[in-house]
Amino acid sequence: MSAWIRNFHPAPRARVRLFCFPHAGGAASAYFPFSAALSGEVEVLTFQYPGRQDRLAEPPPTDLDSLVEACLAELSPYTAEPFALFGHSMGAVIGYEVARRLESAGRARPAALFVSARQAPALPWPPEGLFPEDGPDDDWVIGEARRLGGIDPALLDEPELRRLTLPALRADLRAIFAHTHRPGPRLTCPLTALTGDRDPSVTVAGARAWHSETTGPFDLHVFPGGHFYLNDQLPEVTKLIATSLPE
Repeated sequence: MSAWIRNFHPAPRARVRLFCFPHAGGAASAYFPFSAALSGEVEVLTFQYPGRQDRLAEPPPTDLDSLVEACLAELSPYTAEPFALFGHSMGAVIGYEVARRLESAGRARPAALFVSARQAPALPWPPEGLFPEDGPDDDWVIGEARRLGGIDPALLDEPELRRLTLPALRADLRAIFAHTHRPGPRLTCPLTALTGDRDPSVTVAGARAWHSETTGPFDLHVFPGGHFYLNDQLPEVTKLIATSLPE
């Protein structure tokens, strides 16, 4: 495995590989429970973006398109076997853009694309007034992290931990808020949107709008919880994934 991909539970005989893309500020370890729950049946390969954990010394990404291209290059050697994509929040955009590039180039098509905690890309983004015009300072980044949850409050309250956490989160937020959706051909792979019913950044209608991004089958699943509903709904989510993937 390269510096970009983590395989916490190798499963060479699994019927399909699931590539997972973390959220803004997130690391590959966020998907460790995910991998454990699917282990054996599905082999989970998780991306580790620069600027966090064992890649802390590397500069975090500042441009989403460049990050997508890097992930695509790392994923490409694995596309000869059945594979699917799962992304949460910012990771949903990355997974979607990777799927678009694969299909537009006539390369292997994902068996499925799962997009979690993110509104459809064709909807206006960012919401007016949400992102500061002069860029995100530490107070804004911390406030956004508290609003969405998903980060241990200790990481935000402890100065040394905050010093290690904020650069990647700030860079990721800057990249995702600067990203502009470019319309193009619709996907042909099955697409499943997942969201929490109390997510402050994604409405159910916004998640349902993903249906216009594929000519293939579309499903929407709404779970109890907020932006990081995954933390509490892990058994239900992984069961859904396992039953949705090809035998």
